[in-house]
Amino acid sequence: LLAIPDAVAKAVNDLPNYILQVETLQKDEHGKLLALLFRGYTFVASAYLLEPAYQTQVSGKFDGKYGKGRSSLPSQVAQPLVCVADKLGQKPWLDYHYAYSLCNYVKRDPTLPSPEVWHWSNLDMACKFAGTSNEIGFIMLHVTINAYGAELIGSIEDSLLASRLQDEGKMLLGLEANMNAMIKINTVRTEMWKASRSINYNDFRVFIMGITGNESIFGDGVVYEGVEKWEGNSMQFRGQTGAQDDIIPMQDIFSGVMSYYPDNKLTEYLLELREYRPVVVQRFFDGLFKEIEASKLHAFIANSASCNAYLLCILQEIYLFRNGHWQFVQRYIMANTRHATATGGTPITSWLLNQIQCVLTYMDEVLRRIRDASLPAGVKERVQEIQLRHQERWAILTKQKDILAYEQYDPDDVYEANKGNFDGNFDDKAGRKAAKLQRIK
Repeated sequence: LLAIPDAVAKAVNDLPNYILQVETLQKDEHGKLLALLFRGYTFVASAYLLEPAYQTQVSGKFDGKYGKGRSSLPSQVAQPLVCVADKLGQKPWLDYHYAYSLCNYVKRDPTLPSPEVWHWSNLDMACKFAGTSNEIGFIMLHVTINAYGAELIGSIEDSLLASRLQDEGKMLLGLEANMNAMIKINTVRTEMWKASRSINYNDFRVFIMGITGNESIFGDGVVYEGVEKWEGNSMQFRGQTGAQDDIIPMQDIFSGVMSYYPDNKLTEYLLELREYRPVVVQRFFDGLFKEIEASKLHAFIANSASCNAYLLCILQEIYLFRNGHWQFVQRYIMANTRHATATGGTPITSWLLNQIQCVLTYMDEVLRRIRDASLPAGVKERVQEIQLRHQERWAILTKQKDILAYEQYDPDDVYEANKGNFDGNFDDKAGRKAAKLQRIK
């Protein structure tokens, strides 16, 4: 349908308005139905509003920047969508949890044992835009990552209990379990290079764009026709993004990285994205933060060299996750388009660098704490490796910032600056060459 110009608009025009039926639904009684309706309506809304931008992209006139989207959403979609979103406590736009990723999977073979049953190769999307293996692999890998969430939460609960009991032995076990879960997550994350080819990211990327930060597509925003509370005013919402995922924000709270967030606009964006998560997740984050403060977790860890050693290893995994994500941005986005805004409305050339810097700064502090300490054999080698590579990682970050300081930068230069610190070797030279030729055209 999306391949035919204006076909989706004609289909939307023929849709009935189910607002009266939707108004009768209650979250406590009809939670799953509301979630399904939210996913369906947000997919329809994004397809309708962004289809003209997609047509510009595939018309042969694509210069690396997306075209204009539609500026208003018809009432037969807008009214029930806003009603459903209000009942769920969500923004009325395609999100990461309910719509595009975590509530959008289908197990191809549900009889497989865990963790194989959760592997991205065994998952399909219930709703999709391009429907290609690259789109499916790209977003289903995020589901695979979250399959390890229970291990992380369990390790955090064990660590909090250990802090309350002032039991260093139990704390070490909790931190080690957290580290091991993050290692599994990062191992899976690097499979992105295989799950979805970077050169094909534009096949579906435009449809997951948000309104906020994307003035070149939506101007002042989108009018939700027939929604009385907004009185015909243009509205803006952020698009779905991996930055709405829960793994790393939870780890930031647990590890203490959050205390190292710089006081700037980029951090404001990071915290704002928490409003785009399900209400239960927002409450979980608030409760976790309060529990960590009440248990004095970070003070307990700070006074133990062995605990700090494991904390350092956890911070390294957070760094590797964010730096790997940053390398995805370099190859999947920067190499394929001149559109300088991420799907969530954040600036692509500074957003992740902001978070990477705060993790490295925190690692500086932890390295100072354990400089001359005697460490457990199980973690000593990992710490030594981190010590050897730490300054190199700072140097890479600095070099990339210097390259990006120029308006006309070469994405290949940014990527090549990772030399010695590449996330994976699946990004083949042929694909990179093709992407570069596409940019030149």
